[in-house]
Amino acid sequence: MKIFTSSWSTTMPESIVRIGISRGTPRNQSGYKMLPALAPGPWFKTASPKVFEELYREQLAGLDPEFTVARIRAISEGRDAALLCWEDPSIAADWCHRGMVSGWLQQTLGIEVYEYGLEQCGCGLSHPKLYRAELVD
Repeated sequence: MKIFTSSWSTTMPESIVRIGISRGTPRNQSGYKMLPALAPGPWFKTASPKVFEELYREQLAGLDPEFTVARIRAISEGRDAALLCWEDPSIAADWCHRGMVSGWLQQTLGIEVYEYGLEQCGCGLSHPKLYRAELVD
């Protein structure tokens, strides 16, 4: 099983199970599952990028990465999965918590989680959706 990250707006093959890690879901799509434990907290709209990063890192620290991957495997029934939220993958300054999920899974379990369609950009601490102060300040 491979795990990717992506946006709700990205077209993917039907063989990849779509799993939402956002607080909201699209009204015009079906066929997806949700993993609320990876959705950011209620502060997601009001926190500055730096505070968001601190709060989300605290949230991830409270989760068991092995259990989280087991949940992804169970939800996807062992098939490849994409963890989805709203930010557009093609906009460099549009950072997203899914980059932090990629880094967390790489640092804790050695799992490489790439942004679907942007695999050449890297994963983990090189994930293209990580917050980079020079891009958004």
